[in-house]
Amino acid sequence: MNRARRPPLQHPLAAVFNSAVDSLCAALHPDTTRHYRGIARNFLTYLGAHHHPNTKSLDQLRRERHILGWMSRLHAQTPPLVTASYANLLIGLRCILNELAYAHQLPGLADLIRPGDIPRIPHRIPRPLTSEQDQLLQQECLRRNDLGANVFLLMRHTGMRIGECADLSFDCLCALAPDQWAVHVPLGKLKTERMVPVDSFVCGFIQRLRFFRSLDPLPSDRYLLARPRSKEALIRQLRDYLHKVCHSVGLSTRIVPHQFRHTYATEMLRAGVSFPTLMKLLGHTNPEMTMRYVEVALTDLQREFQLARSQPRHLIPPTRTAHCASAPGLDGVIQSLLNAQHLLEMFRRGLPEGPSLDCLGRLCNRLTKIVTETRKLATP
Repeated sequence: MNRARRPPLQHPLAAVFNSAVDSLCAALHPDTTRHYRGIARNFLTYLGAHHHPNTKSLDQLRRERHILGWMSRLHAQTPPLVTASYANLLIGLRCILNELAYAHQLPGLADLIRPGDIPRIPHRIPRPLTSEQDQLLQQECLRRNDLGANVFLLMRHTGMRIGECADLSFDCLCALAPDQWAVHVPLGKLKTERMVPVDSFVCGFIQRLRFFRSLDPLPSDRYLLARPRSKEALIRQLRDYLHKVCHSVGLSTRIVPHQFRHTYATEMLRAGVSFPTLMKLLGHTNPEMTMRYVEVALTDLQREFQLARSQPRHLIPPTRTAHCASAPGLDGVIQSLLNAQHLLEMFRRGLPEGPSLDCLGRLCNRLTKIVTETRKLATP
């Protein structure tokens, strides 16, 4: 049964807030637009129902009276809002107010919600499956060998998101060379696409999914997985399938498909895959995002510690100081400048965002110019 639409909000500021949301979300997803409209409705409902009925224009909005009162009301909700939801509401209203400040030439609106008002979202602990959970689920999926089982085995051994798996094309398996294959993962959450290398074991999952697709009564399309009504309906079916599998083997039904991605990332890191390569496999653009996916256990720390003790130089490149000192004339000077620039850049990359990082970046650029001018001196 369809949920009835809520009536339009009757508030003097509803029109200008809706106009700001339209401008803000002109190139965004419809779900994002609905999110912003919900935040505007929440705030304006508070203004109309909590002793502020006379607030009818933007220049009447005040931080102490309106914004802090709304924030107090959010804090007092039952059940209480989680930190992430509370922060999203503040960030959304802040974006709307910034848009209104620009459109109506009211700079004071941009200062109604300040950066210090927005709480820091707690660090999410990676949630890979335990070895027992991983083994039980893989064994049960291999035993079932139906469509849902092969989908989750494919996700487990490629690290794909469930939405990316639903978007796989029928010809997603690509032959790179004899006995070398890769799965083409389409545009996903971060609007990036990638190739994930796979072996013959994983190729078998895709071949079986192709076979199930050929038996499906739904019309043929370019997708590997048939969609009963929509992509969202397919994802709901897959989530329900995982829920039933977990129940049948006695595991917690709170396990979610995204934990297969965490498990894949942790397994790849422990197998020796470098961090930049792992970022490419997961389709990430930010190292911090990749760090949320991997679990570094005490056994991993102990292994790295023992390796460092047994081979203390295996992580340190051989120094070129002696070569620089022996190089005569301008060649030695240029090499020394290059080494100094390299050391400065490596040190700079480990610093957090701030004035020190920017200052060292400018120094690196100056060294680059100095090296360029010095090379001109060496040219006859």
